Amino acid sequence: MTQIEQNDIRAAVGSGLISEAQAASLMALAHSRRGAREDLALGDEPFELFKGFNEIFIVIGMLILASGWAAVTAAYIAGSLGGYIEKTIWTAALGAVVLWGLAEYFIRRRRMTAPAIALSVLWAGNVGTGITAYFSEPFMVAQNDFSSLPLPMMLTTLAVGLFWLRFRVPFAMALIALGAFAVALMMTAQQTGSPAEISDFFLLSASGPFAWVTLLVGLGVFAVAMMFDLSDPHRVTRRSAQGFWLHVVAAPALVNTVALSLLETGTSNAQIALMAVLLGFALVAIVIDRRSFLIAAIGYSVTLASTVFDGEGAAMTILVLGFFLVILGAFWARIRAALLSPLAGVLPLHRLPPSH
Repeated sequence: MTQIEQNDIRAAVGSGLISEAQAASLMALAHSRRGAREDLALGDEPFELFKGFNEIFIVIGMLILASGWAAVTAAYIAGSLGGYIEKTIWTAALGAVVLWGLAEYFIRRRRMTAPAIALSVLWAGNVGTGITAYFSEPFMVAQNDFSSLPLPMMLTTLAVGLFWLRFRVPFAMALIALGAFAVALMMTAQQTGSPAEISDFFLLSASGPFAWVTLLVGLGVFAVAMMFDLSDPHRVTRRSAQGFWLHVVAAPALVNTVALSLLETGTSNAQIALMAVLLGFALVAIVIDRRSFLIAAIGYSVTLASTVFDGEGAAMTILVLGFFLVILGAFWARIRAALLSPLAGVLPLHRLPPSH
């Protein structure tokens, strides 16, 4: 296949075949594809946390700056009697202005990856503090009454959504998804009471509906992740990265809710059903070509199986999962190519990453 070079595009502009704006967009896409794929093997999944050590250097500076800001504002708020809420709101507002300015420079102008992630987290923490101070009831929270927290959490999630709309930071999508989980679980707790322990969030057999809420919200997050993935099958734009972070959030909610509910029964039939369920999730991960979906899900399953159930009945399961992941990672591309062939008439393969 003949490769179109930069001189060809310039000639196309000169002849009036395409406009300068279209040429610039085409060149940007070409550079993006080279940046996303040139160091990857065929069929590998793009992943980037930072582009160089200078980004780590800047992030460390941001964290030190944020720590100093927190210490100074805490001293200011506690320095006089009264007005704690008002001072917290004003310092959070000032912090939001500073963070937005830093984001304009490091994200929109410098296009840095690690500082974008750090600024997303700092933005969420800062606006969350200010909004919670304004809308929540501190005395109720001090008495373990969290009924005033769903509204601040919802507004904080919307503020992170505003940050994403401006800067399109993929990691911010994970924060939005986590915010959606928090809002849903808090609203459920208002109706049914607080969960007795952490396992109630994942065990369908628990007395409360929290596991069902986790499962439903997880399905919603997974659906949004697939919308991003299907719009960028070759994974050369930030839509793919946004889908990546959403899969990282959705996977534990989906897999752990089902897997730990089966593991909790402890019967041999449940163990067989667990293997079948995990195999089903593995097939989904292979078809959509998302190792992140599978590794996040199984990683959380192993962790929670070891902590929630104190390792009882989980040792053999963890051993089999480890062996399964090693084999799957070694032959991922071959397995995926063989799996997609019979599905050509069923799935829209043109909207999925190509097999190699």
